[in-house]
Amino acid sequence: MRTKWTVLVGVVGALGAGALGLTSAPGQPAGQAGVLPAAAPAPAQPVVGGRGESTADHSTFEVLQQDFKTGPEVTAACLTCHTDAAQQLMKTSHWTWLSTDQTTTTAAGEAVPFGKGARVINNFCIAVPGNEPRCTSCHIGYGWKDSSFDFSNQNLVDCLVCHDSTGKYKKFPTAAGHPVYADTPDEQREWPKGSGKFWEPAPLREIAQSVSMPSRQNCGECHFFGGGGEGVKHGDMDESLATPALHVDVHMSPDGADMHCIACHTTHSHKVSGRYYEQAAYDERSFVLRGSPHESNLLACESCHTQWPHQTAAREGKDVKNAARLDAHQDRVSCQACHIPTMARERPTKMWWDWSKAGEKNEDGTPKKVMVDTKGTKTPQYDMQKGEFIWVLDENPEYRWFNGNTKQVFIDTKIDDTTPGKDRGKVTGLWSKIDLDKPIADINTLLGDANDPKARIWPVKVHRGIQPYDAGNKTLVAPKLFPGAGDKAAAYWKAFDWQKATEAGMKENNAPYSGQLGWIQTEMNWPLAHMVAPAEDAVGCVECHSTNGRLAGLEGLYIPGRDRNMLVEYAGMGLIGLTLLGAVSHGALRVLTSGSRK
Repeated sequence: MRTKWTVLVGVVGALGAGALGLTSAPGQPAGQAGVLPAAAPAPAQPVVGGRGESTADHSTFEVLQQDFKTGPEVTAACLTCHTDAAQQLMKTSHWTWLSTDQTTTTAAGEAVPFGKGARVINNFCIAVPGNEPRCTSCHIGYGWKDSSFDFSNQNLVDCLVCHDSTGKYKKFPTAAGHPVYADTPDEQREWPKGSGKFWEPAPLREIAQSVSMPSRQNCGECHFFGGGGEGVKHGDMDESLATPALHVDVHMSPDGADMHCIACHTTHSHKVSGRYYEQAAYDERSFVLRGSPHESNLLACESCHTQWPHQTAAREGKDVKNAARLDAHQDRVSCQACHIPTMARERPTKMWWDWSKAGEKNEDGTPKKVMVDTKGTKTPQYDMQKGEFIWVLDENPEYRWFNGNTKQVFIDTKIDDTTPGKDRGKVTGLWSKIDLDKPIADINTLLGDANDPKARIWPVKVHRGIQPYDAGNKTLVAPKLFPGAGDKAAAYWKAFDWQKATEAGMKENNAPYSGQLGWIQTEMNWPLAHMVAPAEDAVGCVECHSTNGRLAGLEGLYIPGRDRNMLVEYAGMGLIGLTLLGAVSHGALRVLTSGSRK
């Protein structure tokens, strides 16, 4: 009888695991989900900092004993020793701003590369082409002010933006990648415009003599400010990561592992590993033995923590409760879903951007700007140049199925501008003004669903907004915003005329425009991967296993505590009843037979 009950309990347990989607992980034998093998690999000890130490004192190099007048002069000096460095970099997406491994097909059937340098649209500052002097202040080069930029000139590579260790090297926001070189009247640079604040010239000689491997601050000079300002684009990257507190990021904090970006974003021949539009961050989730010849990508959590992180930690003597059960989640739930409990932990991130509201002035004719309080931090709610915003600070993300791949909308992609968002399963989100009765265009789509064996539940920042589109061609448009090169008079921030700005921008993008300007709601997904909290701050079980929890709107799987399945509930109640009956019967039999034993 005991054997039969054991089999029944095992069957019910297996059914429960199947309902939860807790099947075997990639690379694991079927039926072994979450089970730690006896010979499981030990977790890798991270390289503290991840930068290594230089074996050269650049301050002693004769070629650097000069007063450089420009950044390209510094690069020319660097290349006298690092002869292949620029050529390596020029083959990467950091230089081209195009995907190096994928192409898209034009309406004419031509396969062409894509990236923020061409064809890609977003719902922040919308597009790079036509706005280069402003957008390309974050390019890893000098002088990309328009389409005539010479991508073959290796002296235009900017070595210092990644290798400065002094903190004194800053690219000027509108100088197409150049810093400030002199403080003479002709060279003085004021920013913000009209503020009376002038930037100090970059001490190029000192910086060149103090170069080092890239730090968090080097990467953050651009990536913390993606989308036009700090925290605009990413919900998990801002200046707080330069020297984060432990509760902000346990990996990067000086009080934690003190890891720098390149510890995970490994670099070979100047190609930095990472996700880039439709190019996935990594192919497999598996442990990587440090020093292996094949080592090239450490972005998956499993690269260091193994496929059994909780049981491995418990084996090392750490206090981890229910380790096997937690590990059983890992095939359906990403590590990030539990260990990044909130986004924008210390600095606000933008969640809503309505370009259609731009252009308003105050009654006295001055540019309108409205600031509001976001949990103690002042954030812009309205700006005449850019429109209306909503920001959040330290809030829960949304959750999506994601297999690591995305589908991108391009400047010539036909969009659905008729189907209401509610008919496509869209939601408003907590921080937007989306109208579900109107169409919503996807800027990108996270691929995968509950039936995809490679898809897991991921935390996501979903940025929503309203932006211009071509109602005739049914495509998104790239208006010219910044009055830099090209038709400066037509730029929106000059003329505040959307029709003129759109015509000029589409011309500079070599894209057709029907002249029928419209406005459409959009949303863009940004999976979260940074700001990993300490273990004690991870998402609690009841936060998901409840009716109104974090996963309330996620479809495709049965979650105990959230969902009701009468068959499972009746079976569970039956088991409880039978257990109680067995216990009572056993006790009664012991009482009745106690006299006979005497």
